[in-house]
Amino acid sequence: MSHINAAQAINEAMHVAMEQDPSMICYGLGVDDPKTIFGTTAELQQRFGAGRVFDMPTSENAMTGVAVGAALGGLRPVMCHQRLDFFLLAMDQLVNNAAKWRYTFGERHRVPLTLRLILGRGWGQGPTHSQNLQAWFAHVPGLKVVMPATAADAKGLLLSSIFDDDPVVFLEHRWVHPATGDVEPGDVRVPIGKARRVHEGDAVTIVAMSYLVAEAQHACRALATAGIHCDLIDLRTIKPLDMATIESSLRKTGRLLVLDTGAATGSVAGEIIARLTMTHWSHFRCPPARLTAPDCPEPTSYGLTKEFYTEAADIVTAVARMMGLASPPLDALPPAREHHDVPGKWFTGPF
Repeated sequence: MSHINAAQAINEAMHVAMEQDPSMICYGLGVDDPKTIFGTTAELQQRFGAGRVFDMPTSENAMTGVAVGAALGGLRPVMCHQRLDFFLLAMDQLVNNAAKWRYTFGERHRVPLTLRLILGRGWGQGPTHSQNLQAWFAHVPGLKVVMPATAADAKGLLLSSIFDDDPVVFLEHRWVHPATGDVEPGDVRVPIGKARRVHEGDAVTIVAMSYLVAEAQHACRALATAGIHCDLIDLRTIKPLDMATIESSLRKTGRLLVLDTGAATGSVAGEIIARLTMTHWSHFRCPPARLTAPDCPEPTSYGLTKEFYTEAADIVTAVARMMGLASPPLDALPPAREHHDVPGKWFTGPF
């Protein structure tokens, strides 16, 4: 067992997979540059050679087509992008080719392709460098969509994604990369499609994804000081959704709050609420709620981003409202960060 951060855990998963399967290749913009995509591809080229680990031209659509062809030809490609936004140029290859191939041509024609896309807030990334488009990817039949929130899940879910025989979109939040935790050595996989219960409680079911799991944990600890104990569920996987775990929690609590890093309209949060109100209406003690990003592009300026993102205080306030609590226990939260657009002073980032 080692105590490492999520970026190191991703790097460890890449080493394990490449050692285990000689058919695996890894390429993308910045794979072999000095920053090695936030450290996630460090030492891969030195160990496995430039024939399996290499940079690529700035031609996302064409190079994703290469990945689809490589996967069909017997390789197991992992394609890395330093921003989800850069990958949008390749949606045609993902949606019209990778996602459709097995359905169109039969069971033997699989596309074992993993796309590592980095998203998330901070450092003035703005409207074209920080989009959270997991709902868009999840809308496409034939794709699996994964969003880890911890170091252990970053490794375990990436290994499962790499060895899955269908295309997987693996979404890494920039603020999850520095999150530390205990990680098992070797080929330890976390199943795709299985959520994780982070906190036990009977007051409110809180469903979170990616970095918002951390904010929700702060909120749960603060709410517990007021006697409100929440059931916190980390989705881990956006598609397929583990509705059984969420349903089980809702039957216990009768209250539902869903946290989503994406915009409100067409969100994963909206999908979860829609499904549960259709199938479990009688279990609700009050209307369900969601906290999402606003329906507008993510701003660049320090001032505009201050109120843009969901924080632990927003979660505490929403739960307190559900419970009829007049004074939310906001003073039980950790002290506010000195700068709201970085997770802490230790966060330097490569750029």
